[in-house]
Amino acid sequence: MMGTSDTYLIRPNHQEKFKPAVVKECIREVVRERLTGVRYDDEEVRQLSTTLADSIKDRVKKAGFDRYKLTVQVVIGEQRGQGVKMSTRCFWDADTDSYAEDVFITENLFCVVVVFGSYYY
Repeated sequence: MMGTSDTYLIRPNHQEKFKPAVVKECIREVVRERLTGVRYDDEEVRQLSTTLADSIKDRVKKAGFDRYKLTVQVVIGEQRGQGVKMSTRCFWDADTDSYAEDVFITENLFCVVVVFGSYYY
């Protein structure tokens, strides 16, 4: 006889639901740790954005969103006083999926981070 526990969950319970405020704080902590005092360097920005995305993903995973597929997007650019516009389109379940974002700006660089959480059925 099989156990009575449900293994197929169609919706997350309240404690497991993706919480943008919690994720935003994770983003903010990692970005401030890694980018405070860093100068923009064309040669290092690719590696920096990759390691930053990995660190943010790891921090968000520790926050307990176990059944969520996480997508982390990091954009780092040189700060020259210019404007930057970004947009994103996606198809998701508005009841379970969400995102969090944060922006970090210094005298010589800017960093925009977006973390998408898609519930894994």
